[in-house]
Amino acid sequence: MLIQLDQEIARLKGQMDYLLREARRNEDRMRRLDGIERQLIGADSLSELVRILLSEYRTAFAVEQATLTLVDRDHVLAKLLNENPQVPALPGFSPRLLPSPTSIVGLFPLAMTPWLGRYQHLQHAALFQSPVLGIESVALLPLVRHGELIGSLHLGSRNPDRYGVASGTEFLERFAGIVSVCLESALNRDRLRRISLTDGLTGVQNRRYFEQRCKIEVSQAKRQQSPLSCMFLDVDRFKLVNDTYGHPTGDDVLRSVACDIQNQLRAGDTVARYGGEEFVVTLPRTDQSGAIEIAERIRKGIEARTFQTQCGKTISVTISIGLTMLHSDQIQQDHEATASKLVAHADKALYHAKSNGRNRVEWITLSL
Repeated sequence: MLIQLDQEIARLKGQMDYLLREARRNEDRMRRLDGIERQLIGADSLSELVRILLSEYRTAFAVEQATLTLVDRDHVLAKLLNENPQVPALPGFSPRLLPSPTSIVGLFPLAMTPWLGRYQHLQHAALFQSPVLGIESVALLPLVRHGELIGSLHLGSRNPDRYGVASGTEFLERFAGIVSVCLESALNRDRLRRISLTDGLTGVQNRRYFEQRCKIEVSQAKRQQSPLSCMFLDVDRFKLVNDTYGHPTGDDVLRSVACDIQNQLRAGDTVARYGGEEFVVTLPRTDQSGAIEIAERIRKGIEARTFQTQCGKTISVTISIGLTMLHSDQIQQDHEATASKLVAHADKALYHAKSNGRNRVEWITLSL
């Protein structure tokens, strides 16, 4: 009898120890989850939110892989992630963007709830970074707002039992809900920020954006040990266009010129309306010959095209361009001051282009 009692006590003690360990484990998990959620809520931009999800969460929960898919119907997310001047490029990872949720709806057969189970290469390889090394179990979290699937978060573990089909999903369901709300909030903030940093007439960036972006470009040029060229452009005799044909025609010309400039640039280049009929461009990783080639393409393209006035008359305009280049070894500690000097020298080169007859490209060597 005493032996049986001792065995029962030992069994109960074992159960109690297990429950206490589980309670401590859940408490620790909730503490870490709360810390990540606070960071997500405080994220200042979409880029920052993505960084927290794909870096901070992976570190806090010792997950081998964390990837993100977002639905980007109108390509706005791609622009926001690339153009956000507040946060540098993501370190080695970025979300996968899809034009529609069609390819990820099938991941969640049970009414948009998290799916946990063993890793299956055919179904899951495309969700994770290649190559997928040693992933044994996965958790797929649907991101839903207002009944619509806006993306999915994917967690991969080398532990085959970590994300089992019998595991509870309460923590992950709550986390997916928080991520979805924060994603919508960050997207709305970035959209508002983008509106405030976009020129309302031409649709390119405005001077405020350019000044922020130029500092980032200087910093990246220093870090990458690469040249950075700057281009200042001014529509020739633009006041005459306004005075002769009216401001609506002048506005049409500016919109067309902005579009022509943008069409000649590469991904990563930045164009902004600096003021009036002036535009400014940064050309990362571009030396003197490359910058002159781009500038000449812009100048010749604008010279060759015609514009329709409000009264039906056809007119043409030309553009003057000033260029300068910053070597990485010229970059001073004060990146803002370096950026200002870069723009000032390009402006000075533009003055030479105007003085030497307009409709031309002039280069000036940057001296700091």
